[in-house]
Amino acid sequence: MSRIATIFGGSGFVGRYIAQRLAKEGWRVRVAVRRPNEALHVRPSGVVGQVEPVFCNIRDDALVRAALRGADAAVNCVGTFDRAGRNNFAAVQHLGAERIARIAAEEGITRLAHISAIGADRDSDSLYAQSKALGEEAILRHFAGAVILRPSVIFGAEDGFFNRFASMARMGPFLPLVGDGTMFQPVHVEDVARAAVMAVTGEAAPGVYELGGPEALTLRQCIRRMLGVINRRRILLPLPFVAGNVIATAFDAVDAVTLGLIPNGVLTRDQLRSLRHDNVVPDGAKGFADLGIVPAAMGAVMPEYLWRYRPRGQYEDITAPTRAARKP
Repeated sequence: MSRIATIFGGSGFVGRYIAQRLAKEGWRVRVAVRRPNEALHVRPSGVVGQVEPVFCNIRDDALVRAALRGADAAVNCVGTFDRAGRNNFAAVQHLGAERIARIAAEEGITRLAHISAIGADRDSDSLYAQSKALGEEAILRHFAGAVILRPSVIFGAEDGFFNRFASMARMGPFLPLVGDGTMFQPVHVEDVARAAVMAVTGEAAPGVYELGGPEALTLRQCIRRMLGVINRRRILLPLPFVAGNVIATAFDAVDAVTLGLIPNGVLTRDQLRSLRHDNVVPDGAKGFADLGIVPAAMGAVMPEYLWRYRPRGQYEDITAPTRAARKP
């Protein structure tokens, strides 16, 4: 009989990769999301009927219980950058995570994986980091055998990091950066998904794993790497945190005044507070090495999906010899 896994937020950036890997291993996968009709792209991850979106809101006990009923394992990929509204940090990343763990334990679920973030800290000045830490603590109270994964910034075809900066690089000669000296350890989405699947299958021991790629780089270094991949020369313009605060406050105000109709997708004040702290794996933490995973390097993956931001897109490499020959 097929094993069943419920993935909360399974149609998102990380969740879809976890669903694909579980389907390949023969699991039936329930993708629990608020808008099932917008999650139909996960169905081809398996054979007909193997991967199915189901309606769920993690703020509701009954819906979470229905999504978990009869499952063998669960993965929580739900996260948010919204500070206000019904689906805010506390509702999603603290209370929502706690609800999943509590009901999973009540339903007899044997394994639970939770996607958190490096920097989760209840004493942080960032509400995002606070909610992540409180969610972790709540999960372990109800489900002591959970596997908690804390990735650094995640990159991959659908990422909101390199895609965002690459898109900005097409608009002009300058690329403003707030917190250009902040350290990151970018990790490939496939490696995070592999770690989550190991948690589901029992190959990963319970505990907290900090997941970072093979290189720790400043934000400036990350963007320079990205510019090299897309073959664009841009002047990186470092902005002090004071200027960043002005920008973030202005965009937060527009978000608030319009009641979220014009969301702040540029920089929030809470994101600015997070940028003051490095986003790397701390010394002595459990990580990929403990899982037997060798993480992929950025340089080996970024060209596979950032080519569309090159001046000539997919034809950049093909036309390079001709352009070189034309130079005097």
